[in-house]
Amino acid sequence: MGETTVTATEGLQQAGPAPVADEVEGRAGQDFLRRLRRPRRPRLWFEILLIAVSYWTYSLVRNAVPEQKAQALRNADWIWKAEHHLGIAVEESVNHAVNSVTWLIVGMNYYYATLHFIVTLGVLVWLFRSHPGRYAATRMVLFATTGVALVGYYLYPLAPPRLMNGNDFIDTVVVHQTWGSMASGDLKNMSNQYAAMPSMHIGWSVWCGLTIFALASVPWVRVLGLLYPTATLVVIVATANHFWLDAVGGLLCLAFGFAVAWVWYGSLPYALPRLVPAPPRRQERRLLPTRA
Repeated sequence: MGETTVTATEGLQQAGPAPVADEVEGRAGQDFLRRLRRPRRPRLWFEILLIAVSYWTYSLVRNAVPEQKAQALRNADWIWKAEHHLGIAVEESVNHAVNSVTWLIVGMNYYYATLHFIVTLGVLVWLFRSHPGRYAATRMVLFATTGVALVGYYLYPLAPPRLMNGNDFIDTVVVHQTWGSMASGDLKNMSNQYAAMPSMHIGWSVWCGLTIFALASVPWVRVLGLLYPTATLVVIVATANHFWLDAVGGLLCLAFGFAVAWVWYGSLPYALPRLVPAPPRRQERRLLPTRA
């Protein structure tokens, strides 16, 4: 009996430290995740590289999606019929009405081609400089929105209204010979013409508008933030690049982007601290007390 008792005791002594080690490893994993989720000061060189590579990848994947013309045209016919049933199929009327005012439609063509990028980059720069604590989370919303949009382009090819058969939509870029769309004129071979659902013009512009409205301190700037996606909606319809329902798809993608950021950071980006403390310098780190 003595030998049995000693053996059991030795077994207990050997098995004892295991839960402690597991607990330490668990805490280390939690600390690692907490550090990843903690807002930190963005680094300029990293952000420039990340945005450039991400947009290049997005363009590459978007244009690599097979141009399923027949299916895209069938989907466009279905969308058009669905909007008629809903009583919102007024895109053709808006397209013709705006096209009759040359200066207005030319301005919208250039709006469509340029502000989509200029305003989005401008908001990112503003966040980087004025709201570094919220920058990473808000940028995550934009990236997640754009990423899930690629899934939509692959699963649901859709022709824009200006490419539909048997309808009188006007391709305003071609008619007025302006540079306004990568899918019209001489540039059409550089972009997937049948990736209209969801509309990232709406997804990005609403992201910009909400960010400006939530974080800007000047009232008239906040109003402009709300007007920007509204104007973008009119432009994408007037130039016959999107249906109303494409815009709904863009909003759903944006909602997914906010959900991803909320799950990761445990909060909406705009509720995070505006500033984050700077990391200690090397000399200060040496003076900090170490934990056993």
